[in-house]
Amino acid sequence: YVLERVFDAPRDLVWRTWTDRDLLARWYGPNVETVIHRLDLTPDGLWLAEMKWGDNARYERIEYKEVDPPERLVWLQSMADADFNATANSMMPDWPRVLHTVVTFEEIGDKTKLRLVWTPYEATEAELACFAGALANLDKGWGAGMAILEQLLAELQS
Repeated sequence: YVLERVFDAPRDLVWRTWTDRDLLARWYGPNVETVIHRLDLTPDGLWLAEMKWGDNARYERIEYKEVDPPERLVWLQSMADADFNATANSMMPDWPRVLHTVVTFEEIGDKTKLRLVWTPYEATEAELACFAGALANLDKGWGAGMAILEQLLAELQS
């Protein structure tokens, strides 16, 4: 899965929205309350997130592999239990247990081109098939988050 967006904001500011705990919680996980339990931006550091809606919650465990400010973030992402142990997706059992994520931030004049690449990591055939079947719908969630991020960047620059 590849997502590309150009934001009308300088790269350092776009980077900050992906690396500042408070700003990240404002756009990541659209239409839910996002709680960042931990954000350690170092190789092998963890980003532990909880998305809450009503009486429901979903947990994610992200382990950073590369942190190269302000150009690149690389991580391994998994669904998690309430103790942030990696686990299978209970609603989609064949969803990849781990996704390899690469996010790059490229300066284009006074704008920033963001590119996110999401790839199943060490996936089974069933996981690859599930991911391929979901590709068309991935833009809905990421797209909603990017719309919020665009508004947040405008607000931070006003």
